[in-house]
Amino acid sequence: MEFKRHQLEGVVEIFPKVFEDSRGVFLETYTARMFNEVGITDNFVQDNQSISKIGVLRGLHFQKPPYAQAKLVSVFYGRVLDVIVDIRQDSPTYGQHLTCELTSEKHNILYIPEGFAHGFVALEEGTVFQYKCSNYYNKESEGGLLWNDPALGIEWDIENPLVSEKDEILPTLAQIESPF
Repeated sequence: MEFKRHQLEGVVEIFPKVFEDSRGVFLETYTARMFNEVGITDNFVQDNQSISKIGVLRGLHFQKPPYAQAKLVSVFYGRVLDVIVDIRQDSPTYGQHLTCELTSEKHNILYIPEGFAHGFVALEEGTVFQYKCSNYYNKESEGGLLWNDPALGIEWDIENPLVSEKDEILPTLAQIESPF
């Protein structure tokens, strides 16, 4: 596995070693020992999966403490533009975002520590997106940011995304009091 650190502290992109032959493909997507060696020590307790039509935009979501979640996200089938926003109040990169294309072809994985809002847009029909979470989902701890907050300046590279009613009314960065 290769580990690439990004400019937002704690964010790591993982590139598994892929073994391919006439039978197909094999790869390890999570190995605690290797992840621990680069400082990813979370105990993952819940896996989630979504299937999205092309143009579906989900996010930007987070869970508030004590149900905050670190995540390992990847694409089982298709392609997404994954977006995270640093909402850690004392972080020098507070309010900054990172975009990363995740694809089933590259098999890349993104590690997102607690303290980030997360979202993605599906760039292919039937995209299957997987989340490995370090804490259990708790409805009362849901939080989010408006996906098209002008202050964030996120280039989603899509016109007229399909966004849920719930995500269309999330607050802007200026309107939230970050719990991190």
